[in-house]
Amino acid sequence: MPQKKVKTIGNTTLSNLGISPYKEKKGEEYMNDNQAEHFRTILKTWRRQLMEEVDRTVHHMQDEAANFPDPVDRAAQEEEFSLELRTRDRERKLLKKIVESVQKIDDEEYGYCESCGVEIGIRRLEARPTAELCIDCKTLAEIKERQYGS
Repeated sequence: MPQKKVKTIGNTTLSNLGISPYKEKKGEEYMNDNQAEHFRTILKTWRRQLMEEVDRTVHHMQDEAANFPDPVDRAAQEEEFSLELRTRDRERKLLKKIVESVQKIDDEEYGYCESCGVEIGIRRLEARPTAELCIDCKTLAEIKERQYGS
């Protein structure tokens, strides 16, 4: 049976957010009010979901924190907490990008490449709503990064 293609957002999918992919109309202007609202909904829903995960982590760490007498048990718990905190740190950075993207929508600058100014594209933005570069500029940036290690 063929697999259903799913739009991914980090560790999330549009369907997990309860949002359908945008259906473009023929001749529709890029990043019109409907499209902007679609991406605002994606970004705000994603932000809310990440904030809920932060709250769950805090409660989990408070509830599970124990001073185990066995050093192996204590080390295992510390490693688990460390992994959770690293994940939350990545999500904190992502939350900042989400807020910046919503601000770009408000400023009518969302959806355009910061490097060359071309349209990033609806499908790319659905796959990565915080994208700041078109696929060509992103590819070039990754090639430069690999070559120069910066």
